[in-house]
Amino acid sequence: MDNKEMKKEDTTFTIIGDNGEEIKCEILFTYEDEKSKKNYIAYTDNTLDEEGNTKVYASIFNPEEENPVLLPIESDEEWKLIEGILSSLTSDKEQ
Repeated sequence: MDNKEMKKEDTTFTIIGDNGEEIKCEILFTYEDEKSKKNYIAYTDNTLDEEGNTKVYASIFNPEEENPVLLPIESDEEWKLIEGILSSLTSDKEQ
């Protein structure tokens, strides 16, 4: 689902899937890394994987764009950053 244009709405946005269908997504969090100055977004389309877990996606985006484009996260370091944030958010909710 990378390289898709997203339309801004409060805590949700719509992406256009590979088949041209609109997919409504919920924003879990956005984060600006002070070192790299990159902005990240984690989101879900509220579908489940084979094990019943909610699917979560993450991308790089430019919040200044009117209709930001979602770009892929390519480095292991960036994925570890996003996974750490998701993990801390999940543990906060369980307490």
